[in-house]
Amino acid sequence: MKYLSTRDKSLRLRASQAIAQGLSRDGGLLTPETFPTLTPALLEELRGKTYGQRAVAVMKLFLEDFSEEELTAFTQAGYAPEKFDDPRVAPLHPLTEDAYCLELWHGPTSAFKDMALQILPHLLSASLEKNQEEKTVCILVATSGDTGKAALEGFKDVDRTKILVFYPKDGVSAVQALQMQTQQGSNVGVCAVHGNFDDAQTGVKILFSDENLREDLAKRGYFLSSANSINWGRILPQLVYYISAYCDLLNLDKIQMGEKVNYCVPTGNFGNILACWYARQMGLPVGKLICASNSNNVLTDFLATGTYDKNRPFHTTMSPSMDILVSSNLERLLFALSGQNDKEVAGYMEQLKQTGCYTVSDEIKARLKEEFYGGFCDEVKTGEVIAKVWKEHNYLIDPHTAVAYDVMEEYRQKTGDERKTVFVSTASPFKFCDSVLHSLGVSQVCQGIDALDQLAQVSGRSAPAPLASLRDKAVRFEESVDKEQMMAVVLDMLK
Repeated sequence: MKYLSTRDKSLRLRASQAIAQGLSRDGGLLTPETFPTLTPALLEELRGKTYGQRAVAVMKLFLEDFSEEELTAFTQAGYAPEKFDDPRVAPLHPLTEDAYCLELWHGPTSAFKDMALQILPHLLSASLEKNQEEKTVCILVATSGDTGKAALEGFKDVDRTKILVFYPKDGVSAVQALQMQTQQGSNVGVCAVHGNFDDAQTGVKILFSDENLREDLAKRGYFLSSANSINWGRILPQLVYYISAYCDLLNLDKIQMGEKVNYCVPTGNFGNILACWYARQMGLPVGKLICASNSNNVLTDFLATGTYDKNRPFHTTMSPSMDILVSSNLERLLFALSGQNDKEVAGYMEQLKQTGCYTVSDEIKARLKEEFYGGFCDEVKTGEVIAKVWKEHNYLIDPHTAVAYDVMEEYRQKTGDERKTVFVSTASPFKFCDSVLHSLGVSQVCQGIDALDQLAQVSGRSAPAPLASLRDKAVRFEESVDKEQMMAVVLDMLK
């Protein structure tokens, strides 16, 4: 299987080359040429396997230059019991008879990014060997909160790698910031950017496309790669948990083989919901893909109209991982829906760069309406949903999960669709203590790390160990820069 650039499909790379490179040199995203088939027989076989075994079975379909033995070693290390506090790794929590919460925050950083970023370092290290790469890889990451810490934790002290994370200075929660600022490891760096996530993400993309920077780093013995979801090695492990959730519903006797299930995903950069769409392309019985946004509802409008317009106010919300106006992975979906028309996709991306807006073809618009539903949940409603789910179900959720729950309910009320639905929980509520406590009616919220204890006392739940341990860690990284200074930060780290 070859991997193509969304902006030049004549570029054809092996899986290991695509993972090592991260982003295509033309600015496009590397995407599988074809999708393997997930047969009912394979689904039936996966029912009786562990999460790690399911991951191997799915990933080996895409990674022809990796052996099953390699992938087994990667999953055993990445999803080890000492890293995940639930042996099921991605457990499915039944909320009602027709709504199931897929908990993706049981890993070492208490967010769904662990599901891929505990595997990506193994994939990347092996890819460097397979390509006989002698230079050290420098991982550049722009984060809206969770990717940064998960990437830092995954790559810390990994041989022949350095990792530098940029995050919006005032655009993450206090716990998220502290997780990154206290990161251990001899090969890691963290820097805040004055601005929002889109500023940080655009800055990283500019660095990737700068030929002079690439030449300079090559002379120093480095090359750039990414741990953001622009890297195929990030997207692929995310397909697994949608397939795993379907197997778990089968095992719970909640559905019959072949019965379609709706999936509702809180969405920012579009990678998480794209992974579900890819699983559908493989043959997973997916009904409607429900794309849930917060007040930054650019995707909601796009799915309804076919026009993507980032020219709108940027909102800093209590669900910061969705505080995004440029959803990078949407480019991969457009590439697929256009019949892999790289020129068409490159045109859309150039319009976005020049005007901040583009409108897709009528054919793509029709496919979007057929397969997706887009909705959004504002700040006031997000808080109300956290309180409602706690009161009615004695279940504690974070703001991103609340957005998904609300949009799922809105979709059902509007359409009458009564299919079983899996809604995705992307982070522990303890990563957003102040927002969750305020939503539960607590007026005086403790500062900083003390809010963890306060939420534990109010809810009767224990804070995840990785978050509770932050209290004893020293802050290492406090630098903040304007986006124009990001290159200087990279060069300083790699001098």
